[in-house]
Amino acid sequence: MKPQSVTLRQVSAPVFVLLILAAIPIKEASPWAVLWTAPLIMAAAMLIAWAAESAQYFIAQGFALAMLAWLQTLPEFAVEAVLAWKQQVPLLLANLTGALRLLTGLGWPLIYVTAAFFYRKRERRALRAIHLDDEHCVEVMALIACMAYVAVICWKRALAPVDAAILVMIYVAYLLVLSRIPPKDAEGIEDLELIPRTIVQASRPVRIAAITGLFLAGGALIYFMAELFLGSLLAASTALGMSSFFFVQWVAPFVSEFPEKVSAINWARTVKHAPMALMNMVSSNINQWTLLTAMLSLVYSLSRGEPSTIPFDGQQMVELLMTLGQSLVATVFLVNMQLAWWEATALFVLWAVQFGLSTVTPGAGLWGLIVRNIHWYVTVLYFVWAAVEIGRMIAGWRKPAAFRIFGVLWKEHVRRA
Repeated sequence: MKPQSVTLRQVSAPVFVLLILAAIPIKEASPWAVLWTAPLIMAAAMLIAWAAESAQYFIAQGFALAMLAWLQTLPEFAVEAVLAWKQQVPLLLANLTGALRLLTGLGWPLIYVTAAFFYRKRERRALRAIHLDDEHCVEVMALIACMAYVAVICWKRALAPVDAAILVMIYVAYLLVLSRIPPKDAEGIEDLELIPRTIVQASRPVRIAAITGLFLAGGALIYFMAELFLGSLLAASTALGMSSFFFVQWVAPFVSEFPEKVSAINWARTVKHAPMALMNMVSSNINQWTLLTAMLSLVYSLSRGEPSTIPFDGQQMVELLMTLGQSLVATVFLVNMQLAWWEATALFVLWAVQFGLSTVTPGAGLWGLIVRNIHWYVTVLYFVWAAVEIGRMIAGWRKPAAFRIFGVLWKEHVRRA
């Protein structure tokens, strides 16, 4: 079917303006622009991190992190909006799946390694696991809900507007539960860095103005600098002869997730805030599985002038199934409310194997067979591993602590609200 265009009569003026802005191609930039845009992106990440770290003492930490994750992924939403509006169906899932696999396969292990390094430096012993706080069971349960519905989308081999509506409802339910969780106690304020500690101890009007100002300033910097930063990397990739699929799947998501990696690593190095750093990444996972995926369907439908389904071809199904398998394994790892050293290692190794071999040209013989099918092999391994861990949970060898704690939180805070 020939794609249809949206006309002025089909949409309201504000929506039309937003779609026109989304359809504007990424501006060309010099590769050297990264030398000044990167520091500004890092500064934005620090501003937002300070705001979130301060806000957790006045609103639920998980709610603050959910808002932080949304602000940090604004650049990625912009990239995906352009791809969806231009109906670049083969590249839509490339960016989404690449971003999600980067978060879980590289981001989560990076949090553990950073926390483990500084823990050994201070305590002179190994950090066996990052232990989550009780309220983090909400993020774990939200991930489980995401995985369950993404499995339905995989079964249908297509993404439809009705799926977008359900994914948005999952995210709204997640935020509603988070909003019922009480903020952290004042205990531990002395461990904060100078700026967030000063904000927390300030008077209420000053505190509100400072937290709001940091969020807005950081978000504005990311919004205005992301395109130039992305454009400079795109110019560099073109000069290096990099394929568009590889760029969209790996380079663009790395850029869009750069701010959250900076803030998360900053928290992880304190060790005490390593669970908060990990939940920053998990919140981004939830955000992308729900809001970002839903946006693809909605923008794609608007660009065609009618509710439209995005079909998945064979390659897209492999990419989506691999990402679902990785997320499923990672979620099962967190069900016992901790991320152990060997779990972080396994997530990184499997990600590194499929990423590394994806850049290799298949040859002849056994090696060529492995390279050509590495995504399928890793996908199967993810699902088999998830099945084994679920079996261990049923047998009582892995404690599903997240379910028990969530039940307690539901009775104490959510149901009574």
